[in-house]
Amino acid sequence: MTQPASEPRGCNLALLSAALEPVAHDWHVFPLRPGEKRPAGHAERLCPGTGRCSNGHLKPEQRATLDRDLIVAAWTGHPYNIGIATGPSGLLVVDLDVLKPEEQEGTPDGVQSLLALCERAGETLPATYQVRTPSGGRHLYFTQPDGARLHSSAGRLGHHIDTRGWGGYVAAPGSTTPQGAYTVTDDRTPAVLPEWLCSALTERPRQQSDQTMAHSVESRSGYTAAAMRGEVHNVATAGDGQRNAVLLRAARALGRLVASGDLGREEVEEALSRAVAGNATQSQRYYDDVIARGLDWSIAHNPQRRTGA
Repeated sequence: MTQPASEPRGCNLALLSAALEPVAHDWHVFPLRPGEKRPAGHAERLCPGTGRCSNGHLKPEQRATLDRDLIVAAWTGHPYNIGIATGPSGLLVVDLDVLKPEEQEGTPDGVQSLLALCERAGETLPATYQVRTPSGGRHLYFTQPDGARLHSSAGRLGHHIDTRGWGGYVAAPGSTTPQGAYTVTDDRTPAVLPEWLCSALTERPRQQSDQTMAHSVESRSGYTAAAMRGEVHNVATAGDGQRNAVLLRAARALGRLVASGDLGREEVEEALSRAVAGNATQSQRYYDDVIARGLDWSIAHNPQRRTGA
């Protein structure tokens, strides 16, 4: 049975209240698809170039708002989940993931990796606003230091640690997925991101990647070295809306050299992972899956040419 015209379709007062809550902190919000973590609305590649996008595609970060009237209008009509655009909100959220079911026992999860990072640095993290994710992970909310403009990263700080800043977003408390709800576990005011952690995020991992890659391929053929450098550069400079496709193509291209024995799979995975982390908008887990799929496909379709003597 269809709802009467007088009843707003998808009205959910709990979600509307949850969407308004971040505004009290001056955090900019935008709709996520009901029951999901993906932004509502059309993707950039499907942008019609009309309406709100008549002057160019508006990404979620650009659509995020503090306007209560707009928020009420959106969430009164649809049961959207809630996204917080971390950059405009002045936030840097540290996303600590749990292990995948297929990962080997003893592999560090995000919390363990962060503890190890603190131990190596001889530092501690201040208590701050914290959210539990449906999978059991944690979101640690920090405010960005004055003058900083930290972007999102994937795996830069450690295994299963992502960050969300400019160019990124997090699902806000009150949002739900089939796994459960995002819930606040510490509602104190977010602490300022410590200077030592800010420094760790502003170091250029690509320089280290380039040096590591140079050493790993210096004894290889000129073609192999050039192929590795070219694909890493393509991934590192890929724009939004193209990054996933470029990463998949790079993995398939370098997978041929893995199949032939000219490159090792681990060094290709490491180089591509570091390259994409510099402008990440998805989790490290997501990019690792893209790389693995590309390499698996290429290796399967390019039989190994080198056999032992």
